[in-house]
Amino acid sequence: MTVARPSVKPAGTTAALIDCGSLESALRVFAALAVAREHGELHADELVPAAETVLVLGGAGHDPRALAAALPALLDRSDTAARTQHAGPEVVIPVHYTGPDLAEVASLTGMSEDAVIARHTAASYVVAFTGFAPGFAYLSGGDPALVVPRRETPRPRIQPGAVGLAGQFSGVYPRESPGGWQIIGATSARMWDTEREQPAVLVAGGRVRFTAVREEAKIAAVQASAPTARRAPDENLPAATLRVVDAGLQTLVQDAGRLGAAAMGVGRAGTAIRRSYRLGNALVGNAPGAAALELSHGGFAADALATTVLALTGATRAGRVTGPFGARNVPHGAPFRLSAGERLTLGAAERGLRSILSLRGGIGGDAFLGSRARDTLAELGPAPVAVGDEIRPAGAATYAVGAPTGQDPDLPAPGDVTTLRVILGPRDDWFDAEAVARLTGQSWMVAPQSDRVGVRLAGEPLRRDEAHAGVELPSEGVVLGALQVPPDGQPVLFLADHPLTGGYPVIAVVHDDDVDLAAQLTPGSAVRFTLIADAPRTRTETRQ
Repeated sequence: MTVARPSVKPAGTTAALIDCGSLESALRVFAALAVAREHGELHADELVPAAETVLVLGGAGHDPRALAAALPALLDRSDTAARTQHAGPEVVIPVHYTGPDLAEVASLTGMSEDAVIARHTAASYVVAFTGFAPGFAYLSGGDPALVVPRRETPRPRIQPGAVGLAGQFSGVYPRESPGGWQIIGATSARMWDTEREQPAVLVAGGRVRFTAVREEAKIAAVQASAPTARRAPDENLPAATLRVVDAGLQTLVQDAGRLGAAAMGVGRAGTAIRRSYRLGNALVGNAPGAAALELSHGGFAADALATTVLALTGATRAGRVTGPFGARNVPHGAPFRLSAGERLTLGAAERGLRSILSLRGGIGGDAFLGSRARDTLAELGPAPVAVGDEIRPAGAATYAVGAPTGQDPDLPAPGDVTTLRVILGPRDDWFDAEAVARLTGQSWMVAPQSDRVGVRLAGEPLRRDEAHAGVELPSEGVVLGALQVPPDGQPVLFLADHPLTGGYPVIAVVHDDDVDLAAQLTPGSAVRFTLIADAPRTRTETRQ
């Protein structure tokens, strides 16, 4: 069956958003493209299904026009095969139906509470998409009579295992979080467990059914796969190289991030300054992908427990090495030796915000879903570095150290206005010409609340056009560098730890080559945007 006229919109320079027009169509398009990707007919880093869209990240997403031209044939060849496939066996979730909103749902639907339970357990569901949090699945296919609105006032805290309704979807909260869904029951099934080989019970395309239990003690945990056995301590671990003396305000272990986990609601994350990360690994002779330390606000200091080679890239910082061999300055953009017994001390960033401290051999430790990166939004990966932590190498050094490169002169300093190139879309049609002109016609101030999830901007607000005023956008995939505009009209520029899906329109996306610079913006600094058609190379200008 051929899907009727999906449209393809650019989502920056590295992705394309396929607008399918309905949930049913989006499910068919996602299933067909997943089959095409499996057969080698479609190349993509990730496919992110959502309420009415499918986001193609990387690969074919780099060229939306070519993807649009190829899409009808891809869907024709793959749709039949897709309808015969599903993501594993049906998952049965036992529920104790005593939720605080069960009576409200019964009132909204004009049913008895028993009738609500009967209809909820009679339906067969499909995981339409994941998002909001790792392991949180939006389940479609429920009884239309159970379509209810979200609560007018969201709860600040909903317990793990809460089973809820919102619009046409059912869902199970995988962990404690705020939320506005109507809670009708609870399960003790662990929907997200990092000790399992597949942490998420529910993945995009999977089938689900609920069953009622009368006593909570009878609820059995659902297993997505056999638990991963805990490893005994490895006596052959490399000896620690550094002991942290000053961890700064947010020093994180980072690498290139996670790919292939979007079906579980897990984004890529990884370092916020990709070029500096790659350069740092090259300088110390590491293989690509080795983990490093990403430094943010404040300084950093560590004592060397063994002799090693380090490199500092990204934001410039004054640094000193002190110890039994005297004192010397730390170079920027060059490998340097730190001998056992010496102390490395780095100050706060002088230009920019984030720096990479690369260690020859990489940062060791357990990987999660193939990565050692810390995702601050999903709370995955190693905890932030703390005073007293010992840093061990992973043994990733495979090359000679690299030649010095010096510092990046384009990083913003206090008083500068940074210019970033943007590509309109995919939802610029939700805004009128005045809003687009306002996006590029003013300087935006970087708010103090900015972090690795996104840079929060303050300026003259961007208003929607009359046709979209008060309209709710169905959740859809969002990309690195997206400028999402919430109802208050103040954009958020998404960085490495952005959510996989979002419910506010994206007016434009920062060019992928400029995203690293965006991650160097400091609170209180200013940024301007220029449309890609008129954009010079990214630059930083000094305010008069």
